[in-house]
Amino acid sequence: MSKILILKVSEKELTAVLTSPLSLDNDSGNDYRAPNLLQRVFSLLKTVRPGSDLTRFALPAIFNIPKSQLQCYGESIYCVNHDVLSRCANGETPLERFTSVVAWSISTARPLMFGVAPYNPVLGETHHVSRGNLNVLLEQVSHHPPVSALHATNEKDNIEITMCQYAIPKFQGTCIETRVHGKRQLKLLSKGETYVMNSPNLVIKFLPVPDVEWLGNVAIRCQETGLEAHLCYKGNSFLGRKGNYRSIRGKIISSPDMKTIYEINGHWDRTVAIKDISNGKTTVIYRAKDVISSLKTPVVKDPKGLQASESAVVWAKVNEGILNKKWDKANEAKISIEENERELARNRMLKAETWVPKHFVLSGSGSKETGDRDWEIKPRNLTLPPAPIIVPL
Repeated sequence: MSKILILKVSEKELTAVLTSPLSLDNDSGNDYRAPNLLQRVFSLLKTVRPGSDLTRFALPAIFNIPKSQLQCYGESIYCVNHDVLSRCANGETPLERFTSVVAWSISTARPLMFGVAPYNPVLGETHHVSRGNLNVLLEQVSHHPPVSALHATNEKDNIEITMCQYAIPKFQGTCIETRVHGKRQLKLLSKGETYVMNSPNLVIKFLPVPDVEWLGNVAIRCQETGLEAHLCYKGNSFLGRKGNYRSIRGKIISSPDMKTIYEINGHWDRTVAIKDISNGKTTVIYRAKDVISSLKTPVVKDPKGLQASESAVVWAKVNEGILNKKWDKANEAKISIEENERELARNRMLKAETWVPKHFVLSGSGSKETGDRDWEIKPRNLTLPPAPIIVPL
C-alpha cells in the first residue's frame, strides 16, 4: 500500500494538510489504520437507534478519514486521470455528447471505506482547487441541515458545473441509508445544452457483510436535445450474492417519443457499455481504471492564496492526529473546531444575524428544521480564478 502524501504549507500561520484522494486502487490511497472494525461497529450501534436522524451526530476522530466531506465532493470533479469533461464538450453530435455526460456522471462515484467517514464541514468552509483549465470552488452554505455548494468552470471548453448536495442519513437497523438530495447541472455553453441529474444514495451496510455501496436511481436529462438516461445502481443482496455488486443498468431514450436508443450495462468500478438497439453494436463508454485509479494528490501552488476557511487548513491538526494515530490530539483538535462552530452559531442567534454564504446565493422551499426542503444554489460569480491548490497533470 502506498504511503500517504502530505503537504504542509505555513504562511501567516496557515497550515494546509492535503491527503491522497479516494481512488479505485486502495480506497483512500493512504496507509493509516483505524482501530478494530468490530469494536467501532458495536460502539456505533450502542449510540444510535433505528430511525435516528444522524445529521447532528458527531463522530469521534477514530471514525474519520483525514479529509472533509467538502473535499470528497470536490475530488469527484477534479481528481481524474482522463479528461471526461472535455469529451462532453467536444462530441460532434448531441447523442455523442449525451453519452459522454452519462460517462462523466458515472465517474463521480468513488469507492469508500467501511467504518470511517469524512468530517462534516463547518459553516462557511471552502475548498478551492484547479486542474488544468478546470477551476473548482466549494462552500458549505448551511450547517443544519448540511448543504454543500459547488461551482466549476472551464473557460477553454466552455463548461460550467453547479451542484447543490445535502445528505439525509437515517439508521435502519442493519444499515445507514443516506439519501443524497440536490441538483447537479452540467452546462456546455458553446452548445447551448444543460444536463440536469441527481446522485445515487449512499448505503453503509452492517449485515450480512459490512460494506459501503452506491444504490438507487439516477436520471440525466437534456431539455434542449430531448435525450434522457435512466440508471439504476445496484449492490449485493442481503444473502450476499455478488452478481449485482457495483453494477449499473439503464437506458438512453428520446423523450419526445420515449424510444430507447441505447441500453446501458456494466459496473461503475470496472467498465460500462452501451448497446445500440438498432443494430446490436456494443461500445464501452467508461473504464474506471483509466479515470479514477492512481489519482494524484493535490498540492499547494500559491501559499499566499490560502484562505483560513480552506478545508485543508480548517482540519489540518485533526488530519495530523489521525495520520500519526495520535487519537487524543485528533479528538482535541476536532472538539475545538466543533465547539468554535457552536459558539459562532450562538453569537449569531443572540445578535439575530443570518449567515450569508460568501460565494453562493442559497434558496429553498419547505421546512428548514426537518431538512425536508428543496435547496438551490446560484454562484455569485460567473467565472472562477485559478486556485492556490492544484492537481498535478
